[in-house]
Amino acid sequence: MPRFENVTVVKAANIYFDGKVSSRTVLFADGSKKTLGLMMPGEYEFGTSQKEIMEVLGGEMDVKLPGADWATFKTGQSFEVPANAKFQLVIKVPADYCCSYLD
Repeated sequence: MPRFENVTVVKAANIYFDGKVSSRTVLFADGSKKTLGLMMPGEYEFGTSQKEIMEVLGGEMDVKLPGADWATFKTGQSFEVPANAKFQLVIKVPADYCCSYLD
């Protein structure tokens, strides 16, 4: 889906790692939530509280998921992160992403 209809966007940005990662929260009428963001080159670790699906909209990400080897995800690909987990990312070129939060 190239665009979202009838949503609420939280104006304040989510900013991490000294501004190298930023996103905006998008809220849907059904109560679901997504973030749209950009990651600049660097190495990052994130933790989850709920299951997430990360969709790479542009660029690429090297990802180390719990219990898995490093894998590269490119534009048009996605990966799932379990709830209550940590995962690592190595970003070599700017990466545009959409993160969906699942119950």
